[in-house]
Amino acid sequence: MKPSLAKGTRDFTAKEVSRRKYIINILQNNFELFGFQPLETPSFENLSTLTGKYGEEGDRLIFKILESGDYINSVKQNWLEINLLNSQIKNLFDAIKHFSNNKDVFDYFKFKELFGNTFNEAFSDLISKNELSSDIIFYSRVLIDNGVNSNVFENFLSNKIKNTYFTSLIEGIDSKELTKEISDKALRYDLTVPFARFVAMNQGQLAFPYKRYQIQPVWRADRPQKGRFREFYQCDADVVGSTSLWQEVELLQLYFKSFNNLNLSVSVHINNRKILSGIAEYAGIADQLIDFTVALDKLDKIGKDGVTKEMLEKGISEEAISKLDFLFTQSSDALENLSNLKEKFTDSETGLKGVEELEFVIKNALELGINSEDLVFDITLARGLDYYTGAIFEVKAKDVAMGSIGGGGRYDNLTEVFGVKDVPGIGISFGLDRIYLVMEELNIFPEDSDMKVKYLFANYGEAESIEALKLISKLRNQNISAELYPEASKLKKQFTYAEKKGIENLVFLGEQEIKDGNVTVKNLISGEQQTIKIEAFPE
Repeated sequence: MKPSLAKGTRDFTAKEVSRRKYIINILQNNFELFGFQPLETPSFENLSTLTGKYGEEGDRLIFKILESGDYINSVKQNWLEINLLNSQIKNLFDAIKHFSNNKDVFDYFKFKELFGNTFNEAFSDLISKNELSSDIIFYSRVLIDNGVNSNVFENFLSNKIKNTYFTSLIEGIDSKELTKEISDKALRYDLTVPFARFVAMNQGQLAFPYKRYQIQPVWRADRPQKGRFREFYQCDADVVGSTSLWQEVELLQLYFKSFNNLNLSVSVHINNRKILSGIAEYAGIADQLIDFTVALDKLDKIGKDGVTKEMLEKGISEEAISKLDFLFTQSSDALENLSNLKEKFTDSETGLKGVEELEFVIKNALELGINSEDLVFDITLARGLDYYTGAIFEVKAKDVAMGSIGGGGRYDNLTEVFGVKDVPGIGISFGLDRIYLVMEELNIFPEDSDMKVKYLFANYGEAESIEALKLISKLRNQNISAELYPEASKLKKQFTYAEKKGIENLVFLGEQEIKDGNVTVKNLISGEQQTIKIEAFPE
């Protein structure tokens, strides 16, 4: 078998793992500086926990886990069990042959009266509902006319009954109900919904506002492409138990500090779901808010024409779309755009509330030193997750054509689906995999982010190896990485190993060095070689 990876997944080499750890360490340090505590949740959840939280499109991307064992037997159907179908057909033919022996005219109803108990109810329903009784009557006449030599028609009737059964089976399947029967678990789609489930289960033990960070993989059955994988890491920071808008301001600070530490220039796009609701009310499509926001969220991918086309397909009128045209011609001044919205929201209390909230967040973020060019009020930003209720964020790298490398928002009602009310929340996410790709493309990983062994000790044999390992232990106790080449091979082979692995220094501790109390170190990058006393090593 030719080895291959599942689509949308990757292996990570030592270099890649080291660089990913570099990003994670910076994010983790900042999470903790801002008062967040770590949390981990299972890689899979009950399917009911996840479905209905991400919108119709999101639900389709959830990886369901097939039940173990013979799950098909757990599917509750009103039809025949498949393994009984053949025996029922055999019983039918035997009964017809027995009835037809008298050469009388075949009476289907009399036949049912005499032999009805031979068949179960589901089989009888299959025959009557699909008008197969006429075929049975014809088959009986063939028997009367031709005796028992009727195998051809018997095979024909048998196949027709089976085809009718399987057709009715397929047509009658409710895919959602079938999914529930064969799968009740799923891989987590994001970290926010499992977090909400955790809060609902542990609310009595948590101190609110509860601030947590979480760095774990998630899975989505998406179409793989550049920067889009089926398995990827999210690095989340969330606060629950507070409606204070200072949380939004602090999360913006967390974003900019973290990306500044990564030496990555970004812009954070911000909007508010209440503003989107206000726009829908202004255009007279309040009852189509979800269709409107889902289409609008695709603006970067399909452009204005594509968004307009999708809105029309969703039943949004041309009149409403014409009223929405101002969305695509915003100025670069966030506060000016918000001020203009107030004029349109004179009849929308929700929209005005959104403007008020966003003005507070933007004004205070700018007051705290965030650059106005880096904080963008994006009125078309919708983020297609149904659970957002207030502010929404999306982070984009400035110098690389890549999708969002972070995002989040406020979700004041998410725990309600788990039976816990009045637990408002807000959170942001860093897309580790896309951040990595951007940093790699810009070549901004620092040299020391790659984990490398500093010293390789050449192997000269058993006696020399034990002395080398004593010195290696000393280095490791000083938190310096070192290893001994495992075999006493030719030095050329040991040199090659060191170069391929990117080891900086090759250490020679042979018989003469041990006798003299020295160690010889060759720097494989500069070519410089020096001999020093063992007690002075490393310098």
